[in-house]
Amino acid sequence: MSDAEKSGFLMKVIGPKKRWRAYKRRVKELPENHRTAVEAIERYLMYFVPTDGDSNASMFEDLADLFEQAAVDGRPIREIVGEDPVEFVDAFAQNYSEGGYVPARARKQLTDDIERAAGNGTGTEDTPV
Repeated sequence: MSDAEKSGFLMKVIGPKKRWRAYKRRVKELPENHRTAVEAIERYLMYFVPTDGDSNASMFEDLADLFEQAAVDGRPIREIVGEDPVEFVDAFAQNYSEGGYVPARARKQLTDDIERAAGNGTGTEDTPV
């Protein structure tokens, strides 16, 4: 795969690098539990078929917006994603892509990561900031 092909593929997956880096900086500023949840959702979203770079960049920016506002409002993770994080992310992604195949392993990892971010089974609680 040539550099042009690689950059074209990456552009489809994450969008323009400048927007991606700005998104990653925003996520880094989130409280730890919200950041953990966003990173888990981000990994899961990588399975969806990209329609175009701008659409995907918008999807990740909207995800950051959602969790930034939730952190400001002191909303816990479960109030954002509900009891079924896979259902939440699938519905969220439907607004931006045509979908894709997500292996059962990735669904379980997302659920486990959200459980950890929400404080279930870790001895910590998902407390508002």
